[in-house]
Amino acid sequence: MTKDIVWHEELVNRQDRNRRNKHKSGVVWFTGCPASGKSTIAHHMAKEFFDRGVNCYVLDGDNVRHGINSDLGFSREDRRQNLRRIAEISKLFVDAGMVVLAAFVSPFCEDRDSVRQVVGNENFFEVYVKCSIETCEKRDPKGQYKKARAGLIKEYTGVSAPYEVPPNPEITLDTEELDVESSVRKVLEFLDEKKFILLM
Repeated sequence: MTKDIVWHEELVNRQDRNRRNKHKSGVVWFTGCPASGKSTIAHHMAKEFFDRGVNCYVLDGDNVRHGINSDLGFSREDRRQNLRRIAEISKLFVDAGMVVLAAFVSPFCEDRDSVRQVVGNENFFEVYVKCSIETCEKRDPKGQYKKARAGLIKEYTGVSAPYEVPPNPEITLDTEELDVESSVRKVLEFLDEKKFILLM
């Protein structure tokens, strides 16, 4: 960024939008191995939020790689850049008064912490979608574990790339024990407790 770029102040700010929406804005970040259930839970939550009148949007790891991140692969640097872009997009959504439901493998603690710093600690809730690699691989809805085992997909988390478990997530969802409905309910109960989605 050069010194010639100047931030233009808004006439309507995030607090104004939150008041009109009657709910807070922020990021619920679902992290976990592929096939752990992140996207499924996020999309079911989006439906629940919609029914409650909460403005939200799902940012899904696979979906964004069809568009804004279609130029990125799965190397360490590309993964970092992938999440850097998503962090900035999420920050804009939060400023727009929306709840972002972000479903990304995001395997490295360092990258997840960077996202938290960009959007703000008070606006970020990390949800660890816990599921063993064995169970994820049995599910394998997209057939990617099979391809990774055959060497057709490189740098695949859980097979040829690591996953770092969050040390202190706000919520842990064990999807070997919890079904989708129970997982959504657990997240909603947490956000209600934090007075995050109640009418303001």
